[in-house]
Amino acid sequence: MEILVTGKHLDVGEALRGHVESNLDATVTKYFIRAVDASVTISREPDGFRADISAHPGRGLLVQGGATAADPYAAFDGALERIAKQLRRYKRRIRDHHKGRRHDDALPAQQYIIAAESEDEELKEATQPPIIAEMPTDIPTLSVGEAVMRMDLGDLPVVMFRNRAGGVFNVVYRRPDGNIGWIDPSGSDKVKG
Repeated sequence: MEILVTGKHLDVGEALRGHVESNLDATVTKYFIRAVDASVTISREPDGFRADISAHPGRGLLVQGGATAADPYAAFDGALERIAKQLRRYKRRIRDHHKGRRHDDALPAQQYIIAAESEDEELKEATQPPIIAEMPTDIPTLSVGEAVMRMDLGDLPVVMFRNRAGGVFNVVYRRPDGNIGWIDPSGSDKVKG
């Protein structure tokens, strides 16, 4: 597995780099023999250090975790524990999800990052908000449970997917109260009756 370790506002020494690479590799390969890659960013913050881990244990799968602590080793260990907990929780479902499944049933799409509202009067008057970045992405075909699993593993606020049951686009998202919301446009026919 290829591991990229970077520091933000600090120099990552060889000892910390070795600690990160050996522990991350051991944890991810414990669950996935052919893990793809991972990146770790350790940053200095006013209250200590923050470690953010982003790993691709398999094709089309993203696992993310982060933690803050007084020293960089503890921050990394906390983030790694979060990832290990997620992989343990979903281990069987992830393996079952990938068995005998085609990976080409995802719909290619374009993802955009749009600038937040600005105080600049010219930008406020514009009819279209400025686009900061454009990236290719795939909209996978999943069950609702698989979409919730991907949202939890990726530590994402929302996941759009094509529902395997009905073939229509659905969205799952994390609500402010901590629960999961599910938007299913095909369910609106049932409510009208």
